[in-house]
Amino acid sequence: MVNITEDMVRRRAEHNNCEIFSLEEVSLHQQDIERIEHIERWCRDLRILYLQNNLIPKIENVGRLKKLEYLNLALNNIELIENLEGCESLQKLDLTVNFVGRLSSVESLKHNLHLRELFLVGNPCAEFEGYRQYVVASLPQLKWLDGTEVNRSERIRAGQGLEEVRRSVQWQELEYMRKRAKEKEEAQRKAGGGGGGGDVKERRAGFDGRWYTDINNTVNQVEEDNQENQVEEDTEDKTGPVSTEEQEEQEFWETPCAFTPESRLEVHRHLEEKKRVKETEREKKPKVPRTLITPEGRVMNVNEPKLAFSLTEDERSNTVVLDLAVYRHMDTSLLDVDVQPYYVRVNVKGKIFQLVLPAEVKPDSATAVRSQTTGHLVLTMPKAEGEIKVTKTVPRPPKARQDGNRPGDNARRSNDLERLEVDPSKHTTVDLANIVPRDGSAEEGPLETSRTQQPTAIEHSSFSEGFMDDPDVPPLI
Repeated sequence: MVNITEDMVRRRAEHNNCEIFSLEEVSLHQQDIERIEHIERWCRDLRILYLQNNLIPKIENVGRLKKLEYLNLALNNIELIENLEGCESLQKLDLTVNFVGRLSSVESLKHNLHLRELFLVGNPCAEFEGYRQYVVASLPQLKWLDGTEVNRSERIRAGQGLEEVRRSVQWQELEYMRKRAKEKEEAQRKAGGGGGGGDVKERRAGFDGRWYTDINNTVNQVEEDNQENQVEEDTEDKTGPVSTEEQEEQEFWETPCAFTPESRLEVHRHLEEKKRVKETEREKKPKVPRTLITPEGRVMNVNEPKLAFSLTEDERSNTVVLDLAVYRHMDTSLLDVDVQPYYVRVNVKGKIFQLVLPAEVKPDSATAVRSQTTGHLVLTMPKAEGEIKVTKTVPRPPKARQDGNRPGDNARRSNDLERLEVDPSKHTTVDLANIVPRDGSAEEGPLETSRTQQPTAIEHSSFSEGFMDDPDVPPLI
């Protein structure tokens, strides 16, 4: 039996910062709950309550939920509509696929003045003749019944023949109650071990139930038994040996039975027993450890957590980089990294990830970092052999500036200039007039002719009569 605990409710209140006193919506479906309790004391402000697909046999302990608007109790073992008078704000009630057989119990919902929707499909009372007319006439505030809108004309027709429908419903209820009483007796007899006793043949004197004085009957019966045994052996040879557990399991599921709260509980307990047996067998059976390193010393590649990864070699830094796609929101304390010279091992929540490395690495120089965006685990492992290659950094050229004519920029640029050292002995000036070597026989161009004639004229004119060349006087030209 599963009980509603505070921890169960608090785990389903994460959207409310795990605070249950101000909780407005809680979902407790598929928890195998067999009783409603504590909810009305812990969650007074509850507006929506999901309790579908449980084993609840009775509606109780919800009368103090004054703000409750929607109650879902589908797929349970409820047989009577009751204890909902205190839910003043109830607007929707879902009792789909339950065992409500007393249709007259819907009259208890008259006090829920705000009730607009009601679902009773899948209940025994929904098969009664006059079911919809009776419910519509009994609950004038109802707007929808089993997903179908209740219009005004239908409500008027339902009120006209209500007395006759009520008598019919009461008679059908009595028939159903007699049937339920028989089903309960049968369930109790079956639970007490007396079920099926009338079908078992009583064995008295003799191995076959007959007296040995009747020779003909004895011989005939022995022949029949031999034939039955031969048929069973032939069947077993064809289908193979069937274990007792498999036979019991097959018989349990193939035996027809009525759909009742007792049969539903029996199926639930059967499944729980099978689950418990499997867990016990799993605990008893020792788990075979996975081979990580063979007896010959060969390291195996293992990926138990089934994580994506990438292994690359960085030639610039001479390292091996492993990028392991660890779950983004996993706590780092759940990871354990072990780097060896030829392989790396990562323990992820008890599951082993092991990978052989393409080269020998230095474990003491390896680093492990988790990405803050993706959560991946990045392992950087420097290789043990080889030299680290240093790459030259190319200086960036200076950016051209539009305002480079300012005096401050010119002075800064002159200071930044790099000058080449030149041997002074090899420093010569270029004679532009003698770039091309000339011979005496070479023809002179027009420029040379004019250039030679001009000094002749000057010389001829300067040496006139009475001219004295004084060496102390500098030339005028």
